[in-house]
Amino acid sequence: MTQTGKSTGPNPERPLRVALLSYRSKQHVGGQGVYVRHLSRELAALGHEVTVFSGQPYPVLDEGVTLEKIPSLDLYNDANPFVAPPVREWRDWIDVLEVATMWTAGFPEPLTFSLRADRELRRRLGEFDVVHDNQTLGWGLLRIKAAGIPLVTTIHHPISVDRRIEIDEAQGWQKLSKRRWYGFVKMQARVARKLDPILVPSRSSADDISREFGVDPSAMEVTPLGVDTRYFHPRPETPRVPGRIVCTASADSPLKGVSTLLRAAAKLATERDVTLTIVSKPRPGGPTDQLVDELSLRDRVEFVSGIDDTALAEIIAGAQVAVVPSFYEGFSLPAVEAMACGTPLVASRAGALPEVVGTDGDAGRLVPPGDPEVLAAEIAALLDDADERERMGAAAWRRVQERFTWRAVAELTARRYASTIDAVRGSGPADGGPRTAPVRTGDA
Repeated sequence: MTQTGKSTGPNPERPLRVALLSYRSKQHVGGQGVYVRHLSRELAALGHEVTVFSGQPYPVLDEGVTLEKIPSLDLYNDANPFVAPPVREWRDWIDVLEVATMWTAGFPEPLTFSLRADRELRRRLGEFDVVHDNQTLGWGLLRIKAAGIPLVTTIHHPISVDRRIEIDEAQGWQKLSKRRWYGFVKMQARVARKLDPILVPSRSSADDISREFGVDPSAMEVTPLGVDTRYFHPRPETPRVPGRIVCTASADSPLKGVSTLLRAAAKLATERDVTLTIVSKPRPGGPTDQLVDELSLRDRVEFVSGIDDTALAEIIAGAQVAVVPSFYEGFSLPAVEAMACGTPLVASRAGALPEVVGTDGDAGRLVPPGDPEVLAAEIAALLDDADERERMGAAAWRRVQERFTWRAVAELTARRYASTIDAVRGSGPADGGPRTAPVRTGDA
C-alpha cells in the first residue's frame, strides 16, 4: 500500500478523458456526492476531460464537467420512495431486476447501475482513456475491466461496517430486514478483491477494507479527500453564536452517532444556554425525531438540509464548537470542513478520525464514541475557554492547508490514472484512438 501523498506512476503527458462513475451523486446524499463534484471540478481545472456517469439523484456539477445520466427507475426518490412505475414503463431486464430486488427488501442500485454503466461504456470504448468508479463495486465493473478499459476504483470505507452497526442497533424483525437490505455488500467485497488499483482516503480505511473485504493491501493507495477552501475557510467577519454547536451528519444513521450528541446536548442544556444545529433531515417520526422529543430538546435543536456550500460554511463558521460523533468514518469530510472553517472540533476516536484530526489535540479533541457524558464535558470545556477555541481553530486551519485540498487530491488521482493506463496499455498515456473493438449489439 502506497503511503499518503506518494503516488506511483508518471504525470499525465496530455489531457486524459475520464469517465467517473457514481451510482448516486447528488451532493446532499452524502460524502460520495461531495467527492464526485469536487474531484471532477479539479480534474477539469487541470485540463482533463471529465464525464460523470450517474444515476438518480443526479449531481450538480461545476462548469467544464459533463454529466451523462444513467437513469434507474428512481425507486428511492424523496417524493415517492419504494414505489415502482407501471410495468409498461419498464425498459429492460435490468429494470425487472431492480424492481424485484426492491420488492424483496434488497437495495439494487450498486448492481443495477454497474450493469447499465457497463452497457453504456462498452458501446463507447474509444471515447475514454480511463474509468474511475466511485464505490459502486457492482458486477458490471468486472465486465468493464474485461473489455480492456483502464479502471481505477475509490472505496471510501467498507459498507460492511455500516451493516454490522445497523444490525446491532436493530430489534426483532428489523434485523432480518437490515440483513436483506445490505445484501449487496457481499457482491462489493467479491468485486473489490478483483480490482487494482483502489484509492482509499486513509490508512485506517485501507486496513478496514483489507480486513472486511479481503482486499490485498498492495492494491490500495492512500489518497486523502479534500475540502473546498473557496467556501470552507475562517470567516472573521462572521460572529460566532454563543453556545452554538454544529454537526453535519446523516441524522437517522446509527453509524453517525447523532443520538450520542443529542444526549450530550440534553446534559449541557441543564447547565447552560446551548443550541445545536444538525445539517441533515431526519425522517419524521423516526428514531432521531422521537429522541429530540424524549430529551425535551425541540426548542434547542435545529435541523437544516438542502443548503449550498456557502450556507453550510456560514453555519459551521458561526458555531463555537463542531462535533463529529461517529462510530466509524473512512475519512470524514464534515471534520475537515469544520477544521477549514477554524471551528473547534470534538470528534470520536473512531475509524480514520484520529488520522484526520491528529492525535495530539492540537487541531481537535478526540473522545470515545458513544459516550455522551465525556462528549458533553469536552464541549463544555471548549465553550468555557475562548483562548483555547481560538488556538485550536487556527491550528486546524493550518492542518487543512497542509494536507487536505482538492487540487492535491486531483493531482494524485491523475497520476494514478496515468500509471494505470501504462499498466493496461503497456505504452504510456493513450493517443486518443480506439483501443478495443466494440462488443456486439445487444451485449449487456
